[in-house]
Amino acid sequence: MPERIVHLTRKDFVRQTFRAGGKGGQKQNKTSSGVRFIHPASGARGECREERSQEQNEQRAFRRMAESVKMRMWIAEQHQNWERGKTIEQEVEEMMTPDKILVEVMGEDGEWVRG
Repeated sequence: MPERIVHLTRKDFVRQTFRAGGKGGQKQNKTSSGVRFIHPASGARGECREERSQEQNEQRAFRRMAESVKMRMWIAEQHQNWERGKTIEQEVEEMMTPDKILVEVMGEDGEWVRG
């Protein structure tokens, strides 16, 4: 069995419901059958409001989010980090060395000066 690279749980997603117009008429106007899923870490979003059933819209919205370009790019990035054996936090820590950080302060004349 392949090793798991990305582990996601329900806590990694934001699920929103909303009233959706469209087929279903009056029922659509009274119930929150539209569903949106957001994965904040990647910025991926999926939304569905086509069906009268919230459950069907939920399945489609999640699938759209999971198959989005942003989600695929995020997973690829996680895979690259995994192959290098580094987390994003470790990479940022490596980049935060004094020789790579530029500090500027505002001088008395209002101009920015390298500190």
